[in-house]
Amino acid sequence: MKIICVGRNYADHAKELKNEVPTEPVLFMKPKNALLQNNHPFYYPEFTSNLHYECELVLRVSKNGKHVQEKFADKYYDQISVGIDFTARDIQDRQKAKGLPWEIAKAFDNSAIVGKFLPITPEMDKKDINFCLYKNKTLAQQGNTKDLLFNFDFLVAYISKYFTLNIGDLIFTGTPAGVGPTEIGDSFEAFIENDSLLEFSVK
Repeated sequence: MKIICVGRNYADHAKELKNEVPTEPVLFMKPKNALLQNNHPFYYPEFTSNLHYECELVLRVSKNGKHVQEKFADKYYDQISVGIDFTARDIQDRQKAKGLPWEIAKAFDNSAIVGKFLPITPEMDKKDINFCLYKNKTLAQQGNTKDLLFNFDFLVAYISKYFTLNIGDLIFTGTPAGVGPTEIGDSFEAFIENDSLLEFSVK
């Protein structure tokens, strides 16, 4: 199982980090050991002093595929959840400034937290899904799929040009504006619409 992540997929988030708004998806990967299952505590890594949360919608791949056409892409994922892509921002900034890869800032152990999955039904309007993140019971991030630069089906088709999709793979589809720092003692709860799907604390 692999975790495929999409960066800068909301224009406002790209701008808040002073990045260019991309003209094609920005992809990076997290390994299997980056995944932290729902309700397990997250331990603040000792190697960073500026850990940021990034709330995202997460798709679960349900069919193996390579070079998937966009018109068939919706056959390759069947569940959706909300997750956190934790980022060691100080390390990422340092690596980027040197022109070096920044996996150590994004792909470290337990850096991908995913909540309970919901089935994607024919009634679900994938172009109008609200999601949000509460930090210490205060709204921290909110987004809607209508603001995605690259929608789910386009992402699946694009990703499958480079990486074979396998059943159980996860796709983090990008974070909206509002990312911010995390401290020991923080509690997080994330929703899709009115469904609370993810809840954990930082230790």
